[in-house]
Amino acid sequence: MKSEPIIKNLQDTLPQKGTVTWIGLRPASREPLVSVNQVSASQKGALEGDRFNGQFSKKRQVTLIQAEHIDTVSSIIGKQVEPDLLRRNIVVSGINLLALKDKSFNIGTAVLKYTGLCHPCSRMEQNLGPGGWNTMRGHGGITAQVVTDGVISVGAEVTVADTMSSSTA
Repeated sequence: MKSEPIIKNLQDTLPQKGTVTWIGLRPASREPLVSVNQVSASQKGALEGDRFNGQFSKKRQVTLIQAEHIDTVSSIIGKQVEPDLLRRNIVVSGINLLALKDKSFNIGTAVLKYTGLCHPCSRMEQNLGPGGWNTMRGHGGITAQVVTDGVISVGAEVTVADTMSSSTA
Protein backbone atom coordinates (compact mmCIF):
# COMPACT_ATOMS: atom_id res chain seq x y z
CA MET A 1 0.00 0.00 0.00
CA LYS A 2 1.32 3.42 -0.96
CA SER A 3 1.65 5.84 1.96
CA GLU A 4 0.15 9.31 1.74
CA PRO A 5 2.50 12.31 2.01
CA ILE A 6 2.64 13.84 5.46
CA ILE A 7 0.83 17.19 5.53
CA LYS A 8 3.97 18.93 6.85
CA ASN A 9 5.88 17.79 3.76
CA LEU A 10 3.10 19.12 1.55
CA GLN A 11 3.12 22.46 3.40
CA ASP A 12 6.88 22.75 2.97
CA THR A 13 6.73 22.11 -0.78
CA LEU A 14 6.28 25.45 -2.53
CA PRO A 15 8.26 25.57 -5.76
CA GLN A 16 6.21 28.45 -7.21
CA LYS A 17 7.77 31.87 -7.43
CA GLY A 18 5.73 35.03 -7.29
CA THR A 19 6.28 38.44 -8.80
CA VAL A 20 5.60 41.88 -7.31
CA THR A 21 3.16 43.62 -9.65
CA TRP A 22 2.31 46.77 -7.66
CA ILE A 23 3.52 48.67 -4.59
CA GLY A 24 1.50 51.29 -2.71
CA LEU A 25 2.25 53.48 0.29
CA ARG A 26 -0.25 55.14 2.62
CA PRO A 27 1.13 58.65 3.26
CA ALA A 28 -1.51 59.59 5.87
CA SER A 29 -4.76 58.36 7.36
CA ARG A 30 -7.60 58.30 4.82
CA GLU A 31 -5.30 59.61 2.09
CA PRO A 32 -5.12 57.79 -1.26
CA LEU A 33 -2.30 55.31 -1.66
CA VAL A 34 0.70 56.44 -3.67
CA SER A 35 1.88 53.92 -6.24
CA VAL A 36 5.68 53.53 -6.38
CA ASN A 37 8.03 51.32 -8.39
CA GLN A 38 10.39 50.63 -5.49
CA VAL A 39 10.47 50.90 -1.70
CA SER A 40 13.01 50.33 1.06
CA ALA A 41 11.98 47.92 3.81
CA SER A 42 13.61 47.91 7.24
CA GLN A 43 13.13 45.99 10.46
CA LYS A 44 12.89 49.24 12.38
CA GLY A 45 10.57 51.22 10.16
CA ALA A 46 8.82 48.79 7.80
CA LEU A 47 8.22 50.48 4.42
CA GLU A 48 9.81 53.88 3.93
CA GLY A 49 7.12 56.44 3.21
CA ASP A 50 4.22 54.39 4.58
CA ARG A 51 2.32 56.03 7.44
CA PHE A 52 2.29 52.87 9.52
CA ASN A 53 6.06 52.61 9.23
CA GLY A 54 6.11 49.89 11.90
CA GLN A 55 4.88 52.19 14.65
CA PHE A 56 1.74 50.28 15.61
CA SER A 57 2.70 46.64 15.37
CA LYS A 58 5.78 44.73 14.25
CA LYS A 59 3.39 41.99 13.11
CA ARG A 60 1.66 44.28 10.62
CA GLN A 61 4.55 46.18 9.07
CA VAL A 62 3.65 45.19 5.49
CA THR A 63 0.40 44.04 3.90
CA LEU A 64 0.32 41.87 0.78
CA ILE A 65 -2.46 40.64 -1.49
CA GLN A 66 -2.55 38.30 -4.47
CA ALA A 67 -3.31 39.77 -7.89
CA GLU A 68 -5.44 36.69 -8.50
CA HIS A 69 -7.64 37.65 -5.53
CA ILE A 70 -8.08 41.15 -6.93
CA ASP A 71 -9.36 39.50 -10.11
CA THR A 72 -11.77 37.41 -8.01
CA VAL A 73 -13.05 40.46 -6.13
CA SER A 74 -13.47 42.30 -9.44
CA SER A 75 -15.47 39.40 -10.83
CA ILE A 76 -17.74 39.28 -7.78
CA ILE A 77 -18.55 43.00 -7.75
CA GLY A 78 -18.76 43.26 -11.53
CA LYS A 79 -16.12 45.92 -12.16
CA GLN A 80 -12.33 46.13 -12.29
CA VAL A 81 -10.86 46.92 -8.88
CA GLU A 82 -7.62 48.88 -8.75
CA PRO A 83 -5.08 47.82 -6.10
CA ASP A 84 -5.03 51.17 -4.32
CA LEU A 85 -8.70 50.77 -3.33
CA LEU A 86 -7.81 47.67 -1.30
CA ARG A 87 -5.22 49.56 0.80
CA ARG A 88 -2.58 46.82 0.74
CA ASN A 89 1.10 47.68 0.28
CA ILE A 90 2.18 45.00 -2.16
CA VAL A 91 0.39 43.03 -4.86
CA VAL A 92 2.00 39.77 -5.98
CA SER A 93 1.05 37.22 -8.61
CA GLY A 94 1.99 33.60 -9.19
CA ILE A 95 2.29 32.40 -5.58
CA ASN A 96 -0.31 31.48 -2.98
CA LEU A 97 0.36 33.89 -0.10
CA LEU A 98 -1.47 31.62 2.37
CA ALA A 99 1.14 28.93 1.65
CA LEU A 100 3.69 31.26 3.29
CA LYS A 101 2.12 30.73 6.73
CA ASP A 102 4.82 30.17 9.37
CA LYS A 103 7.51 30.98 6.79
CA SER A 104 9.93 33.74 5.94
CA PHE A 105 10.09 34.77 2.30
CA ASN A 106 12.38 36.70 0.01
CA ILE A 107 10.84 39.65 -1.76
CA GLY A 108 13.39 41.62 -3.73
CA THR A 109 16.45 41.93 -1.48
CA ALA A 110 14.33 42.03 1.69
CA VAL A 111 13.16 39.09 3.78
CA LEU A 112 9.69 39.19 5.32
CA LYS A 113 7.93 36.82 7.70
CA TYR A 114 4.25 35.88 7.46
CA THR A 115 2.47 37.10 10.61
CA GLY A 116 -1.23 36.66 9.86
CA LEU A 117 -4.23 37.28 7.69
CA CYS A 118 -5.15 40.78 6.56
CA HIS A 119 -8.88 40.98 7.10
CA PRO A 120 -10.97 43.60 5.31
CA CYS A 121 -11.75 46.84 7.09
CA SER A 122 -14.98 48.86 6.93
CA ARG A 123 -13.39 51.09 4.26
CA MET A 124 -14.01 48.28 1.76
CA GLU A 125 -17.72 49.12 1.84
CA GLN A 126 -16.89 52.72 0.91
CA ASN A 127 -14.18 51.84 -1.64
CA LEU A 128 -15.95 48.96 -3.40
CA GLY A 129 -19.61 49.81 -2.80
CA PRO A 130 -22.36 47.94 -0.96
CA GLY A 131 -21.19 44.41 -0.15
CA GLY A 132 -17.52 45.34 -0.56
CA TRP A 133 -16.59 44.16 2.93
CA ASN A 134 -18.20 40.75 2.40
CA THR A 135 -16.66 40.48 -1.07
CA MET A 136 -13.19 40.92 0.45
CA ARG A 137 -13.70 38.22 3.10
CA GLY A 138 -11.17 35.48 2.46
CA HIS A 139 -9.42 37.60 -0.17
CA GLY A 140 -7.75 40.24 2.01
CA GLY A 141 -4.20 38.92 1.83
CA ILE A 142 -1.62 38.66 4.59
CA THR A 143 0.40 40.75 7.01
CA ALA A 144 4.15 40.46 7.37
CA GLN A 145 7.11 41.64 9.41
CA VAL A 146 10.44 42.76 7.94
CA VAL A 147 13.15 40.29 9.01
CA THR A 148 16.00 41.54 6.81
CA ASP A 149 16.30 45.07 5.41
CA GLY A 150 16.25 45.39 1.64
CA VAL A 151 14.65 46.93 -1.42
CA ILE A 152 11.40 45.74 -2.97
CA SER A 153 10.69 46.67 -6.59
CA VAL A 154 7.89 46.03 -9.04
CA GLY A 155 9.00 42.91 -10.92
CA ALA A 156 10.89 41.49 -7.92
CA GLU A 157 10.67 37.78 -7.26
CA VAL A 158 8.87 36.33 -4.22
CA THR A 159 10.18 32.97 -2.95
CA VAL A 160 10.28 31.00 0.27
CA ALA A 161 13.42 31.98 2.19
CA ASP A 162 16.19 29.49 2.85
CA THR A 163 15.14 27.56 5.95
CA MET A 164 18.55 28.10 7.56
CA SER A 165 18.26 31.91 7.35
CA SER A 166 14.56 32.00 8.25
CA SER A 167 15.03 29.82 11.33
CA THR A 168 17.46 32.35 12.78
CA ALA A 169 15.07 35.25 12.23
